[in-house]
Amino acid sequence: MNVDKLAQEDFEHALRRAFWRQVISLLTGKSNELLPFEEVRKRLPLRGQRYLGLQTVPLDKIVGSESRYNDFDRAFLPRQTHTRDRWINIDKAHYQEIQLPPVELYKIGDVYFVRDGNHRVSVARERGQEFIDAYVTEIDVPVPITPETDLQDLVLKQEYAAFLEATGLDKIRPGATVELTIPGQYEKLLEHIAAHRWFLGEKRGAEVPYEEAVASWYDNVYMPLVNIIRAQNILEDFPGRTEADLYIWIIEHQWYLREAYGDISMEEAARRFAAKYSQRPLRRIAYRLREAVHKVAGEEVEPAANAHKHDSKRGEEK
Repeated sequence: MNVDKLAQEDFEHALRRAFWRQVISLLTGKSNELLPFEEVRKRLPLRGQRYLGLQTVPLDKIVGSESRYNDFDRAFLPRQTHTRDRWINIDKAHYQEIQLPPVELYKIGDVYFVRDGNHRVSVARERGQEFIDAYVTEIDVPVPITPETDLQDLVLKQEYAAFLEATGLDKIRPGATVELTIPGQYEKLLEHIAAHRWFLGEKRGAEVPYEEAVASWYDNVYMPLVNIIRAQNILEDFPGRTEADLYIWIIEHQWYLREAYGDISMEEAARRFAAKYSQRPLRRIAYRLREAVHKVAGEEVEPAANAHKHDSKRGEEK
């Protein structure tokens, strides 16, 4: 068995796979880049770190690198020919059954970043390994990081982290998830909380502590609408979106309906929003047909519905 030749062929095969993965990435627009560790550190507030010791780590959860993020793609396939010699030497060690030392990783959320051992991770993945031994240091951040997170997602993670820092929601309501998919929308949630705080203060005749207002908004404004979204299975109509996205859109749609037609319940606003803007073609067609029938009959397409009374602040009940 010519180990040198086998290892060279393995590298060429990995390099070709990396090329075609890059072509597919360009055609689909889906990111194929490793996450730079420093970019994550820069964008997300770090709450501390702890050494976890030697662990067995799933290779498909290693999605970034501290220093070699340009040398490998998201599957840790080699993208640069200057990695050839180091890569081939490690591959030869596998053929010769030489025990290699564990790699060193940072753990952030549910994913890992290579601190030392990029080539070992690359060769292991190319050889079909599912796990690798690693010395792991965990870094605590306030937002979830998953294997699907890319550089564009980090902008949203940064905004979410700022939202959590401003509201303390993750401490007030542990386990609460209020994630958005469109940048710049967290300011709207902060406005909703401020409006809810004002409403509570008017009702109580006294200033309401901010933490109490956050908890009340989450319990009495956000979650009731989320429960409606779940009950009506509206999320199925909007692939790739979240309950928090729909919360904002339905709140704004209800405000529009109330301005145009009078009082309307949140349940009805949610139903009408889903029917009108659903990404499922048949549902939209049904809505358009209904709209045409109402116009022919001279009726309002969005008739008022007698339901809960609301004050002038969006989403606030009297």
